[in-house]
Amino acid sequence: MKSSIENLEDSKVKVTIEVSEEQIEEAIDVAFKKIAKEVKMPGFRQGKAPRKVLEAKFGKEYARTEALNEIIGDVYFQAVNEHELDVIAQPDVEIIDGQEAGPVSFEATVEVRPQIIIEGYENLQIEIPSIEVTEDEINESIDRIRQQAAERTEVKRAAIDGDFVTMDLSGSINGEAEESLTADGFTFEIGSGFIIESINEALLGAEIGETVEFEGDHPAEEDSKLSFKAAITQIEEKQLPDLTDELVAELTEFDSIDLLTEDTQNRLDEMKRTQAPSQISGKISEKLSELITDELPEPLIQEQIQNQIQDMAMRMAQQGMQFEQFLEATGQSIEEMVENLREPAQQSVKTDLALRSIASSEKFEISESDLDEEIEEIAKQYAWRSAVETNEVDLEKELTPEEVDAVIAPRLSEEKEKLELSLKENGQIRMLKTDLLKQKALKFIEDSITITDEDGNELNREELLLDKNTDKGSDLSETSNNPNSDNPDAEEDSSD
Repeated sequence: MKSSIENLEDSKVKVTIEVSEEQIEEAIDVAFKKIAKEVKMPGFRQGKAPRKVLEAKFGKEYARTEALNEIIGDVYFQAVNEHELDVIAQPDVEIIDGQEAGPVSFEATVEVRPQIIIEGYENLQIEIPSIEVTEDEINESIDRIRQQAAERTEVKRAAIDGDFVTMDLSGSINGEAEESLTADGFTFEIGSGFIIESINEALLGAEIGETVEFEGDHPAEEDSKLSFKAAITQIEEKQLPDLTDELVAELTEFDSIDLLTEDTQNRLDEMKRTQAPSQISGKISEKLSELITDELPEPLIQEQIQNQIQDMAMRMAQQGMQFEQFLEATGQSIEEMVENLREPAQQSVKTDLALRSIASSEKFEISESDLDEEIEEIAKQYAWRSAVETNEVDLEKELTPEEVDAVIAPRLSEEKEKLELSLKENGQIRMLKTDLLKQKALKFIEDSITITDEDGNELNREELLLDKNTDKGSDLSETSNNPNSDNPDAEEDSSD
């Protein structure tokens, strides 16, 4: 096989490939063997009919067509890997010569990932919520505990936010009374959720004896409108008990207000610090995506949308829910979901392109040592999963790192060898290198970015545990060779 490439406009490449007559003949022979297994010939066992008999029956042209369909895909894949083309779509193939006899020449025109140059990434600044725990946050958390012992007292004033309003409720769909939407003595807390949100606005300021009306779109039926009338019969306000040591001891594991306050502050502090890395990651993604002003290739957007849907479907399956059930429960069609996912998919694609651009501009390189270390880390996860599947690990027992290493050591070499072979055969070494380059680009951004809170105070990166974002599972530079994938031999696609 001989191949050459020609760069075209609009991020497209023409791949010209020549396949020798000898290769074609070998493919034709394979095609005849496949045909022999699929047909019955008199006097021969199935799969044993010789090629000459099959040629006489079906003609060589039929087998040649089958062979070309098979070999064109194979040699195209080889040429893509040989020239390290980052293809993002299916090729348009045209056979130039050899359709019926002799060597074959064909051209494959395919869209590749655009190489974009961005500026302004060196001194990015992002803002995240303050990690300092405020007194108001502590009090709000403690008030949620006081809510458990709250009492309701009837009042004669107009309803305000947080009041409990009792009403005789009647509802209709598109003007027709609906029994399931009718209830006497229905009590609702203003500010909480309801089938339509306009109930909250309608009840604010309402008084006993008054009838209010409100309406809104049906949450599950397109082009349907819900209408309600509510006759107010009672208004109650919620009264929280005084915060005392006795109340704290009754409702919590602590004996005093001071101990509860200290624990609340510690928990809120830990929560904020735990959330900070993912908040930073999200903000970095936003900032990087803003640097991409070029029009995005549609195949990249569509692929990202499909990846998101597949991930969602897998999560639903793990929870015992079918994807169709999820769509029904959320009141949306697959078309609506695709449309809703388009914007986040565009941001993901832009972030990916930005990281690739930074890696190129900064001339980052991946050494053989870097690659070997990454492959070994992935192989370790395969080895661990294999040990779990063969019940060699007691998952209820907490293992030390040394004990984990001892579990995976016997099969690590074999898993690593298998993984390396799979990556090479499927052209995924380049994809893995690309992912490592993106990780280096992300680390570069993390080390140079300025982080402030909403008041403009600069925050310390190390204090925020920013280095957690450089783990292999980072959302910004996730490899397509995911060690959690069930198929390490998946063929190359445009996700690298």
